[in-house]
Amino acid sequence: MQALLAAAPGTDRLSAEDAGTVMRFLTAYLAVTGWRGELTGTPRMQERPIGVLVGALRQAGADIAYVANDGYPPLRLNGFASAAAADGPTRLSVRGDISSQYISALLMVGPYLPGGLVLTLTGPVGSRPYIDMTVALMARFGAPCQANADATELTVAAGRYQAANYAVESDWSAASYWYAMVALGPVGSEITLPGLRQQSLQGDQAIAGIMAHFGVETTYLPAEEGVLLRQGPRPERTDVLRLDFTNCPDLAQTVAVVAAALALPVDMTGLESLRIKETDRIAALQTELAKFGGDLQEVEAGVFRAVSEGFRVDGQTVATYHDHRMAMAFAPLALLGPLEVAAPQVVRKSYPQFWRELDKAGFAVSEAG
Repeated sequence: MQALLAAAPGTDRLSAEDAGTVMRFLTAYLAVTGWRGELTGTPRMQERPIGVLVGALRQAGADIAYVANDGYPPLRLNGFASAAAADGPTRLSVRGDISSQYISALLMVGPYLPGGLVLTLTGPVGSRPYIDMTVALMARFGAPCQANADATELTVAAGRYQAANYAVESDWSAASYWYAMVALGPVGSEITLPGLRQQSLQGDQAIAGIMAHFGVETTYLPAEEGVLLRQGPRPERTDVLRLDFTNCPDLAQTVAVVAAALALPVDMTGLESLRIKETDRIAALQTELAKFGGDLQEVEAGVFRAVSEGFRVDGQTVATYHDHRMAMAFAPLALLGPLEVAAPQVVRKSYPQFWRELDKAGFAVSEAG
């Protein structure tokens, strides 16, 4: 993202590579700033839909064409001419159950649309914490967003962002892999993760409550110094735990692997968006868990059960499908036995120091071959 923002003024071709957030946020930013050129990505990125966002930006006045397949990157951007009435805001409507990144992308460019933006969300709204995070940070930088009573209509006034000091939180999504390590370790295993806040804007803070079901105790340290994780006795369960990942889909792989490894079955819902991530994460989990004796079974429409029988770790190779979260979700299984992770460099997308941090924590990490 940083490199492409810097490069945009001097080039007519940019590649978001395999970063979905970058593709969606940049599409909106480049559109409303009148950039002209081609925005593309990896072959997998060219299979990930972007039609809802492009359709909304076209309504706002963006001239965007599909280079190859309708609804998918690459995109040809040809400038912007506001479609809003001279004395009113741009009014757009999108489904609330689409990727929150589409919604955030539109909200963030809202102040720069003539007259501002009124964005209506129709139907059920998924990933609400990510929308709330966007709104909170916009306000922090001088662009408040007003919501109606049920937060389905969001209004952003025309204006400009203002510079401000801000300390970026540590990433709860990245913390989830350390939760998995503590969950898979013996009773008494513990680790301190600095920079995580109890009063967090991030939806993936839900990992603290989820991992309590697997015996991981979370203690928030004073002065927002982070959290202490400790493995206590695992709660005994006779029923199948049911968890909804609608607001935290990026935690699903981590939880599925831990549940299967510990033979503590979990019914998982809210996984619809996993089909259109870096890979089809549901299919990838099913394939890779099977190598260890686990599975992710669709027990009813939209309900997937993480289960295992005779789960073992004894040198298997985990395929990562160009997906950073596949690599990091399966890596904690090294606590149970040796394994290989194919294409380990995929972690650079969100946690480039991941393998180095594992090495510091005492894992024997080496490059195969």
